[in-house]
Amino acid sequence: MFDQCKLKNGLTIIGERLPHFRSISVGVWIAAGSQYETKEENGLSHFLEHMLFKGTEKRNARQIAEAMDAVGGQLNAFTAKECTCFYAKVIDEHTELALDVLSDIVLHSAFDPAEMEKEKGVVLEEIAMVEDEPEDLAGELIMRAQFGDQPLARPILGPAENIRAFTRDTVVGYHKRMYRPECSVLAVTGNYDWEKLTEMAERFFGDWEIGDGSCPGCVTEDVPATLIRREKDIEQLHICLSFPGYKMGTNEVYPMTIFSSILGGAMSSRLFQRIREERGMAYSVYSYPAFYTSTGCLSIYAGTSEGHAPTVIQLIREEVDDLLKNGITRDEFEQTREQIKGNHVLGMESSSSRMNALGRRMLLMGNTQTEDQMLEKLNAVTHEQVNAVIREVLSGPCAAALVGKGADKLDMSAFGL
Repeated sequence: MFDQCKLKNGLTIIGERLPHFRSISVGVWIAAGSQYETKEENGLSHFLEHMLFKGTEKRNARQIAEAMDAVGGQLNAFTAKECTCFYAKVIDEHTELALDVLSDIVLHSAFDPAEMEKEKGVVLEEIAMVEDEPEDLAGELIMRAQFGDQPLARPILGPAENIRAFTRDTVVGYHKRMYRPECSVLAVTGNYDWEKLTEMAERFFGDWEIGDGSCPGCVTEDVPATLIRREKDIEQLHICLSFPGYKMGTNEVYPMTIFSSILGGAMSSRLFQRIREERGMAYSVYSYPAFYTSTGCLSIYAGTSEGHAPTVIQLIREEVDDLLKNGITRDEFEQTREQIKGNHVLGMESSSSRMNALGRRMLLMGNTQTEDQMLEKLNAVTHEQVNAVIREVLSGPCAAALVGKGADKLDMSAFGL
């Protein structure tokens, strides 16, 4: 079970005590991400995440890094479409240090102009890396093909011109507007004493000032699916397809997860066996579902040669048609459900993975879910429910993004594009 309370400023503290662990993972989850940015702000959530490691009122960037290194701990952060998370993992006797450092960077960053200009260069290099990673680029473009000119489709890193244009006032203003205790979660998992933990949380986060207005939200509308082509002089053609899916928290999440795993989520999946194992036409081929608070999608990816691309498209089309006509078998369903249960349980055997699941769910959905509850929901999914989801998803409009050699010429009429 979970421990939970709120500080007077509205900060939710959620904890899962794991007394048999010697580690503790702490995450500060903020409702700030690319989904909540305007076009002019796109990339600001991620840039701000970088800036918070560049020095505070009492620690410079080197001292922030040394504070965790000195005790063998880990300190890092990430920005997603719907959240930003700053997290630390230490042995339990250093819980206070983890809370001290996290609160320091989140609440008391200096935003030094000189450091800001240097960090712009770092982020611009990160943006350039995406152009050199065509699989990542296809993943970025498929969001635009699926969701059009909407906030959810914009890249987390933002465009280079935005990064260059950000000023200190822009960053400080965004931090004040988006980093608010009532729109944030402090998630803790591992070996802790709850009374001591809440006392420390109050000491380090209690002076976090409440903001103005409601917490951010986003509505994503259905838009016509499109095809985006990006010709690049590289060895492979990277193909990404996307179908409309479901938002997080809906009854279809677990049937969708099972369906995606059967289609392309494992080595035994249909796409992997058909395209890689039987035909040898791709090294990397897979499918994955994405669930957001406002919408969702199912994506299919394959990286192949220009010469093999037409056949790969046809093989994917044949698998889609077979699923639409015949659905999945009962054996596929039962085997994959057990596989997902096993993957979930094994993947949650660390304090950091449990903190991630706990913090993200509390921030985005406002509730918690135990491991047993999750397994109960998976066990309750029926063969018929999965086939119903397959019919609904695969009969929807298909979007596509093509990156690489032959992207401008590949015939996509098999998917109505």
